[in-house]
Order: sequence, then C-alpha cells, then structure tokens
Amino acid sequence: MSMLTPPGMGGKYRITGDVYPRMRRPHRRRRIVLGAAAAVLVLGAAGWGTLQLVDVFSGGDGKKTTTAAGRGDCKPAPKATAQPAALPKPAQITVNVYNATPRSGLAKSTADELKKRGFAIGKVGNAPAAYDKKVPGAALLLGAPNASKGAFSVLGTQLKAATTKVDARTTADVDLIIGTAFKNLDPKAAADAALLALNKPKPAPARC
Repeated sequence: MSMLTPPGMGGKYRITGDVYPRMRRPHRRRRIVLGAAAAVLVLGAAGWGTLQLVDVFSGGDGKKTTTAAGRGDCKPAPKATAQPAALPKPAQITVNVYNATPRSGLAKSTADELKKRGFAIGKVGNAPAAYDKKVPGAALLLGAPNASKGAFSVLGTQLKAATTKVDARTTADVDLIIGTAFKNLDPKAAADAALLALNKPKPAPARC
C-alpha cells in the first residue's frame, strides 16, 4: 500500500503513484445528453408557438392556394360566383346582313340561317362601297359603341372568326358584313353551346 493511501482505503481507491481514483459521478455524461435533448425540445416547442402566434395576429388561417407561378400567396376564391351582365337574346338583336364578296347569294342564305337561329333580320344585300371587296376575314360585325356590351358577343357566338368594329350610328341594329374568307356560320350545336357558356356565371377571381 502506498504511503499516500489513507488508512482504511484500499482496492480501487488505493493510490499507487501512477493511477488516481476517479471521483466524479459515473452518470454525469448521460445527464448532460438528456439535458441537451430536453433543451432542444423546449426550443422547438417555443418556436412552434411563436409561429402560431404570428399566424393568428396576422389574420392567416393556415390555408393558402398556389398561383400559376407557384407562389402560395393567394387566398382561396370565395364560393360565390360573379353574375354576368344581362345580355340580349337573339330575338332582341336586329342583324343587317351584307355581302362584301364576289360570290352571289351569301347574304340571303346567311340571313335565312340566322333567322332560323332566332335572330331578327333587317336589311339584306350587297355591302356598302366602303366595305365591298374590302373585308379580308370571315366577317365583320359593325355597330354602335354600346353594341360591344352585348350584341357583338351574342352574334359572335354564331361565327367566332368575325371581327368587330364600331361606327357613329345611334340605332341598336348590327351589321354582319361577310368577308372573302367566309365559308359558313359555325355549326348550330357549337353556336348554341357558345351562347349557353356566355350566359353562365363566372367564378369569382381569387383574392391575392
């Protein structure tokens, strides 16, 4: 036994001069690990609580929709739908049909077909000199500025390739001037479907 060993102590506490007794508690490392894990859990819970408080005070409900650009910064669109403006019915639209092409009979045949589809027919004949042989497209819809609010849209369902233009008239009638690219009106089934879609309520836009 070493001279440095206190009386009554031996075994692993015996000092031999080159080995010293281990005096710290053997479970201290485990307690350090457990304490660190508990601290991480506390900090995580505190961070989550902070995010929830920020979301509450900012008025968010935790639900976002993704826009086409991939951003989640828009609120869901309301369920209510926007009602379209009242559109005139075909019977309320008087259409003047003019032929601006060298082909004869187009004005009358087109007017007859429009009449079958419920439109009121006005004048039928050759186009005025200002438009005769000068409409390169399928057709031109010509009318007063207020015609663009309804009559152009309704008549346009019968021939989607038609273009529109306003003039200085004050009457409610609309001119359908047949152009050189004209072949036929759109098929009735397609025109009816387009007219039905025109009168359907439109979904309200998302609020960003």
